[in-house]
Amino acid sequence: MHFITPSFPSHGFGLLDLNAIARKTSPAINFQREHLTGNQYAEYLEAVAYYFELPIYTNVEVQNIEPLSQGQGFVVYVPDGILKTQFLIWAAGEFQYPNLTPFPGADLSLHNSQIASWAHLEGDEFIIIGGYESGMDAGSNLVGLGKRVKVLDRTGIWAELDTDPSISLSPYTLQRMDFCYSTGRLELIGNTAIKEVKAVPGGYAVYSEYNKWVSATQPILCTGFESSLKQIAHLFNWSEGYAGLTQEDESTITPGLFVVGPSVRHSNVIFCFIYKFRQRFAVVANAIAQRLGIDPTPLEVYRQEGMFLDDLSCCDDDCLC
Repeated sequence: MHFITPSFPSHGFGLLDLNAIARKTSPAINFQREHLTGNQYAEYLEAVAYYFELPIYTNVEVQNIEPLSQGQGFVVYVPDGILKTQFLIWAAGEFQYPNLTPFPGADLSLHNSQIASWAHLEGDEFIIIGGYESGMDAGSNLVGLGKRVKVLDRTGIWAELDTDPSISLSPYTLQRMDFCYSTGRLELIGNTAIKEVKAVPGGYAVYSEYNKWVSATQPILCTGFESSLKQIAHLFNWSEGYAGLTQEDESTITPGLFVVGPSVRHSNVIFCFIYKFRQRFAVVANAIAQRLGIDPTPLEVYRQEGMFLDDLSCCDDDCLC
């Protein structure tokens, strides 16, 4: 089988300090920014892969995964052949699987993941369906461009404060909302479950059970994403829409299959934010190391840095991570 490894520029990585990356792989520290652009984060990931000489193979589409009998590993099918592995870590994310059909007529709308630049959208007024992080991000960007925006949300999550940003808007998002309020161009409408979108003369109509809003521009769907685990759903036991995982984030019915990323959930603890699901990386690494007879002691540095969360009792009432 032939793979092509990524090529990295030999002249360096701009602002990135490779020695700093070696000490602590923090994109925020390296770029001196709280929130990086997509290009900056891509540059950071390239630098990490380059420095640590990670064997990354690109342009490889996984077509199927077949567990071997008696937990003896997996066969991974790709266009050029097969790969065999004893352990498999699923980290396919969610962004490429937008929820495009939450209600009838949703196909008339534009999902936020399909928008390359907010500046490219023509029109002066917009309706956003969904008021969680992606909805507030869309609203902030459009208001910042001088647009008038209505955000329709089934609950009104902006008023539901909680210590866990997985079920409440993050402080950073609330801070952005303060600016939007001050412009007078943002209207938040809660307790509004959207039932349908229809094309009407001059634009689009958005219907809830009791109300209708009309917009000359396509409504923007901020209805989230579906888990990439749906690609291998048969390898998990599902309960209430979530994959069953052991305390080591391993499938309860497919030995050797681990999950990292926003799909990880344990009881009421949700790991859907980057800094949260990173706290489980060392848990998976520790489990695999022990089974391979490898000394897991180097992982203790993750515990010292608060990135080895194997005791979830601290999260029973408040998110302290």
